[in-house]
Amino acid sequence: MTPTFAVPADYSVDPKELDTARSTLEKAGCKFVFSTYVDIHGTPKAKTNPISVLDKVAAGSELFTVGAMEGMGLVGPEKDECAAVPDLSTLTVCPWDKRLGYFFGDLYYHGQPYQNDSRVILKKQLQRAADLGFQFNLGMEPEFYVVRSNAQSREEEILSKTRFKGLCPAYDVHQTIGSLEFLEIMADYIEELGWELYSFDQEGGHSQFEFDMKYADALTASDRFIFLRLMAKNVAESIGCVASFMPKPYEDDFRSGNHFNMSLQSLDTEENVFAPEEGGNPFIEQYGMNVSKLAYHFMAGLKKHAAAITAVTSPTYNSYQGFIAQGTMADVSWAPILIAYGNNNRSAMLRVPPNRYCVENRAPDMSVNPYLAAAITLAAGLDGIEQELDPGEPLNDSCYDLDRKQLREAGIRFLPRTLLHAIEAFQEDPISEKAFGSEMKEIYIDQKMREWDEAFFPINPEHKAQRLTFI
Repeated sequence: MTPTFAVPADYSVDPKELDTARSTLEKAGCKFVFSTYVDIHGTPKAKTNPISVLDKVAAGSELFTVGAMEGMGLVGPEKDECAAVPDLSTLTVCPWDKRLGYFFGDLYYHGQPYQNDSRVILKKQLQRAADLGFQFNLGMEPEFYVVRSNAQSREEEILSKTRFKGLCPAYDVHQTIGSLEFLEIMADYIEELGWELYSFDQEGGHSQFEFDMKYADALTASDRFIFLRLMAKNVAESIGCVASFMPKPYEDDFRSGNHFNMSLQSLDTEENVFAPEEGGNPFIEQYGMNVSKLAYHFMAGLKKHAAAITAVTSPTYNSYQGFIAQGTMADVSWAPILIAYGNNNRSAMLRVPPNRYCVENRAPDMSVNPYLAAAITLAAGLDGIEQELDPGEPLNDSCYDLDRKQLREAGIRFLPRTLLHAIEAFQEDPISEKAFGSEMKEIYIDQKMREWDEAFFPINPEHKAQRLTFI
């Protein structure tokens, strides 16, 4: 009987890359390594290996029964294992614990990249873009709350010693200074990792913060986001706090978004092809935003498939509590509520910023699996480019000021109002299978429908709360 190999039988490791990784680990004083992948939620998984067996780990020695994890397929005790194969070039020494080396990697099954692995799914779409001559670049804006874990009331939970007394604490210097015990550590670690930190700030929510870094290719950006959440958890715990990535933890405070700032770069010239062409284009004259025809087509693809995309960029029951104009908040939510694009319009799903040539999707939140979200987003954008779709008239007015009659007359739709609506759209839209493949599409639908059922019809209230905070 021919043996079944998890990795290709002729798989080999580049000895120079292996030596470089080993040397980096030894110089940093690392004792252990993780060769990681993520589950459907974007939660990193790995075994822990001593660096003495790095050569075996690099060759895919670590096997995993992925059916034991949520939303990864291969369910059943009779199924073969997947091998985690690290990308040695992604080695990251954990800044908060130098004993630990961290690799991002891919799962292999029966000698091939595993089709239901989130990172593999994104890589397939990136290859599709490359075949068209493009690299997909992505910058994220992660927002999340950090609160005291032993507090009994909201007043006591925030990091700063005093709670902001005005309408909105956004950008408040005093609140930022009062939260530096967390923010300074995070900023130092981000700089140490070489992610090119631009800024960090007190966001709109009480004890909510945002870190902004330079964009990268979508695979690198997604890797970094996964690591950022892990790092934030550990830093928060080190000072007796909890980092919450729940999209809308408080009904009377701001949602935690993770806006996707997207552009395409030419593989030939390395130029941003969302920058306007020399001499402009007809869309600029018609719609007024100074970006290329490709950017307009890309936005049209996102609009066409918006509901299905949102099922992935906003993947939890709780995500849809954030798509409100105001609700019980003291002021408007600044959250997207409509499937529309506009010139610097933060109330629409898609925004064209005035200071950079990109398209910003404001719907993604902190519970996102970035690999899956980037994959379906890119698939939709490329669909718009290939079909040369027209995005239609932009919406440059505040979405919060329009009534339903005006929206109907303009043909503008709301973003999905619940996870159920989003999953139904995902199920009906062919872009989901194009992005995920047929098997992962069904896995995703089944997983999210279970989450909907358990959250909407909980066996007990505690179970519902647990389901909303699994990230």
